[in-house]
Amino acid sequence: MSLKPKRVDFTSTWADLQETVKGVITLGNVARGTWNDRFSDVYSLCVAYPEPLADRLYSETKKFLENHVSQELAKVRKAGEKNLLSGYHDSWKQFSRGIDYLHKLYLYLNTQHIKKQKLSDAELTYGSLSVEATEQMKEIGELGLHIWKTQMVEPLEGDLVGQLLEGIKYDRKGGAAGGSHFQSDSTIYGVIQSLVSVEEYKKKGNLDLYEEIFEKPFLLATGEFYREEAAKLLGEGSISQYMERVITKIEAEDVRSRKFLYPSSYQKVTGECEQRMVGDHLTYLHSECKPMVAGERRGDLANLYRLLKPISGAQAVLLEEVQAHIRQAGMESIADVKGETMHTDFVENMLTVHKKYRDLIQEVFQGDQAFVGALDKACTAVINHREPKTASKSPELLARYCDSLLKKSSKGISEMEIDDKLASSITIFKYLDDKDVFQKFYSRSLGKRLIHMQSHSMDMEEAMINRLKQACGYEFTSKFHRMFTDILTAEDLNSKFTTFLSNSNTEVGINYFIRVLQQGAWPLSNSGLTPIAVPIQLEKTVQMFEAFYSKQFSGRKLTWLHHLSNGDVKLGYTSKTYIINMTTTQMAVLLLFDKSDSLSYSELQDTTKLADDQFPRYVQSLLDAKLLMINTDSLGASSVISLNLKYNNKRTKFRIAGTVQKETPQEIEATHHAVEEDRKMYLQAAIVRIMKSRKLLKHNALIQEVLSQSKARFAPSISIIKKCIEMLIDKQYIERTQNSTDEYSYVA
Repeated sequence: MSLKPKRVDFTSTWADLQETVKGVITLGNVARGTWNDRFSDVYSLCVAYPEPLADRLYSETKKFLENHVSQELAKVRKAGEKNLLSGYHDSWKQFSRGIDYLHKLYLYLNTQHIKKQKLSDAELTYGSLSVEATEQMKEIGELGLHIWKTQMVEPLEGDLVGQLLEGIKYDRKGGAAGGSHFQSDSTIYGVIQSLVSVEEYKKKGNLDLYEEIFEKPFLLATGEFYREEAAKLLGEGSISQYMERVITKIEAEDVRSRKFLYPSSYQKVTGECEQRMVGDHLTYLHSECKPMVAGERRGDLANLYRLLKPISGAQAVLLEEVQAHIRQAGMESIADVKGETMHTDFVENMLTVHKKYRDLIQEVFQGDQAFVGALDKACTAVINHREPKTASKSPELLARYCDSLLKKSSKGISEMEIDDKLASSITIFKYLDDKDVFQKFYSRSLGKRLIHMQSHSMDMEEAMINRLKQACGYEFTSKFHRMFTDILTAEDLNSKFTTFLSNSNTEVGINYFIRVLQQGAWPLSNSGLTPIAVPIQLEKTVQMFEAFYSKQFSGRKLTWLHHLSNGDVKLGYTSKTYIINMTTTQMAVLLLFDKSDSLSYSELQDTTKLADDQFPRYVQSLLDAKLLMINTDSLGASSVISLNLKYNNKRTKFRIAGTVQKETPQEIEATHHAVEEDRKMYLQAAIVRIMKSRKLLKHNALIQEVLSQSKARFAPSISIIKKCIEMLIDKQYIERTQNSTDEYSYVA
């Protein structure tokens, strides 16, 4: 075969080619040799001399295809209405395969002639030529599909769609397995698929035909069918049965969609079913939320969640009910907590409620973040609940709970259990609004545990501080870390002091262990100091340590916290030898009886130099321990206090220091007051920082900025922020602008 252009007789060549085209389009038996000859004929016609005959070939092929599809249409109609779908489907199967082969036979015409004349996508989209896509020459495969659409699908549109809808409706009503009363599932699927395939070659809008002639009426029919179904189901049973049946029907319809429809319709069909059976009956479903949530009917709640989730905004009522229910359960769990175990009951009851509803949300609502958010809001409301004009007690109770676990006194509980409980307590901590109040109380209890060596384990203390740091940042726990450092460096300091004493050949006569604490890190104010005359037995140690410390660190000033110090006193006047651990203040009182068996109230007070409010407290603690006796019914100015020479105790070594170390209501009040003062300073610093960066700011914008910066530590009231703004105006850090009363400017 020569590739050179030559003269070609179109009529005779087309006659041969037409026979082969007919064989190809009807899937007849075309020999390989014939195929090759016709392929060459297409090439010859496209490059014919003197005039290429490509346009004429295209025109004749088009006429042939139009004629062929018209014959197929007549054949389908002749088969009758009952066989319309199967006849159409069989015809489409043959035509779609045939046109695919024909497209390959006309390869040269498609690639060298038609493609060059077609406008590019860019020209169609942006070009100034207003050419309809239908006016363009199409490749033979596309031409065949276009003819099928205009001359087969469009004339049969109404009948085809009507029968498709009937077939699917029959399937919905539980028709014979594997097909309807007049055609198989594969036929319905094949016909629907043909509506997509016939325009698949298009780059834009290739689903327009499918959506317009089939999907729209199908969705309307689906909606109508399920509207009737919903009305029927509502009258037949309870809400539980209704939800179960609706879910079954939605799932069945989804399976049906996958059996018959094109994937782009799956979600639309499911959405239509949900809207008709759920969306149209939201009032009824919402009215059943409350009893379901109150009864914690997990199966019903899971079904209700499954139905409401896909519909926009439908979950709001369920969310509110769940949140209100959790809040009520939380309030009930902590309503009766009181007494010595109040802190333990509060935290553990709250953790039980949290765990119960967290598990319920995981199981019933599949861990949906909206419901996790409802749990968080409910727990926050319960934990931060306060009576009007009173502070929330939660931070203090949580700090006491942690203290009770970290103290040595936690009996009958393993270290692993303590660690688990401490880890769980962080859950409550995260919900606290007033984290700064917790910080103050935790700091005080940590200080007492470290000073009086009452910690269960230093590793546990450190682990708890690290958990708090993880939850709230380094700044929150920086003082806790410094307290730790002071305790850890005390060992080294005492060994240096011992070396100092031996180098100066000084004997102090007692055993000692002195801790130096950084004033800024420890929650110990000088206001709590009790004036006291240091016992003679301790004076030398105190003086020598002060000399040693001033030599080690110049410029540092030591303040002795005798009310927090303690020591062991050995009783030598009793039948048995007793070693008693007591505070330095108790010791100062008891050691005065070393030279005298009895002393008057005033003599004791004058010698110890204790304040009027403190002196009776310490003497009473020794009377309660039965180490001292009085000649009156109760301790007073006229009492004579004497040593109990007949003192007896089963234990030979014990401590009485704890009797004066319990936290008093005054100390709790002082802690709250300290928190208030710290808050004012924190807010003032925040306002100055904001104003320094912004220079000019409206009143409401400043309030919002301060609230957002403070929320990690506490929730300040608007009134306290206003007070702090006024304070800063008085201190001339900021000022009101001249033109506006609700605008502030930073004073550099």
